[in-house]
Amino acid sequence: MTTTYDVKFWTVYRNKSSKTPSYVARWQVGGRRKTKTYRTKALAENFLSDLRQAAKRGEAFDTETCLPESMTKAKNAATWFAFVQAYTVAKWPHLAAKSRDSMTDALATVTPALTKDEPGRPDAETLRKALRRCALLPEGRRAELDAEMSAALRWLERASLSVRALEDAPTVHAALSALSLKMDGKRAATTTYRRKRAVFYNVIEYAVELDELDDNPLDKIKSKRQSLKIAQEVDRRCVVNPQQARELLTVVTYCGRTRGWQMRALFACMYYGGMRPAEALGLRETDCFLPNEGWGRLTLEQTRPEAGKQWTDSGEVHDDRGLKHRADKETRLVPIPPELVAILLAHIEANGTAPDGRLFRTSKGRPFSASAINGVWAHARTLAFTPVQVISPLAQTPYDLRHAAVSLWLNAGVPAPEVAERAGHSVDVLLKVYAKCVDGQREIANQRIDAMLTA
Repeated sequence: MTTTYDVKFWTVYRNKSSKTPSYVARWQVGGRRKTKTYRTKALAENFLSDLRQAAKRGEAFDTETCLPESMTKAKNAATWFAFVQAYTVAKWPHLAAKSRDSMTDALATVTPALTKDEPGRPDAETLRKALRRCALLPEGRRAELDAEMSAALRWLERASLSVRALEDAPTVHAALSALSLKMDGKRAATTTYRRKRAVFYNVIEYAVELDELDDNPLDKIKSKRQSLKIAQEVDRRCVVNPQQARELLTVVTYCGRTRGWQMRALFACMYYGGMRPAEALGLRETDCFLPNEGWGRLTLEQTRPEAGKQWTDSGEVHDDRGLKHRADKETRLVPIPPELVAILLAHIEANGTAPDGRLFRTSKGRPFSASAINGVWAHARTLAFTPVQVISPLAQTPYDLRHAAVSLWLNAGVPAPEVAERAGHSVDVLLKVYAKCVDGQREIANQRIDAMLTA
């Protein structure tokens, strides 16, 4: 195989010679021009984007196929197992840590289902462990194989179906059935099923791009679970009022020895600033304008979502990302009331900051883990609430403080575009998610209807 780094790309164009709309991706490898036609412009641009990303990573291109090494490896894969291994290597560099975790989770679920009935099948837990800890990770991130995992991977290599097997409807149905179940055989949540199905769909689209399949078989299969409506609205029962929020922020200081005191300001950022937990964990002193009087402001730029060491580029448990649904380095300005300003000033004076300026961290300078945050919060609820409230949805998770903040802003009459900007939502998502948390609208509507009926 002859390879080269001499690669050029052109923009996608509409194929005018075709009666039905189609779009052409164009690129050149070692002086040889290559084109590929797709039904939609989005598909053509996605394919061209994959090529550009491969070139940016420094991959050599095969002068015969005009594809980068990662795609060539996937195209030459004899089985589904080999194909998804090549797919994860190709996609890994430009995925966030959480997306990497989600991708391998879905593929570890569906890959054992796409196998022949070969003798010596390992148990489901061993197959999943071998896939998640080794086979579906790039070289250098793989765990050391024990005898069980080695045997499981050898069995997968023998038993894995070909990619072409997905042209048969029963094979696709078997894969979707596996995605719809948990490890214990019980029905998975609809949101989990949809997330895993989306990964499966994208892998098959990649196979279509490489001409391993003529089209995506999932487009032909109707799924009841795919059409089910998922509840997106916030349950108003989880929303605390200001008095309850203040009680929780006071009580939390008595939880977890010194951790509760250190986390008080973290929880306060979620309630008074409407911040996501990962945004609060990424907050630095330089992001804060904290005057001695009046309102302050936070300029949010970083988030520290918890993902796991094997998924992050840094090898740390928490990833270092920009804001959710925003371009890299884009910021969000959040005005904060004097109450939160005072809490943050007291926190900085008492605890200082990490070497990189972060406000919230453990004694070793690391971000608090989700388990530590949830543990302190669960303890605080038992101290602040009545037994009936403890078993209710009221502020059941720290994230519910953010829900309470956004609900408070809406009920205070703050215009929806301003609330959406502070919360980091689009206006349509904001109104859809918090529709049931806006008080007084039904009474106003009833009064208007009554006025018309009695006119």
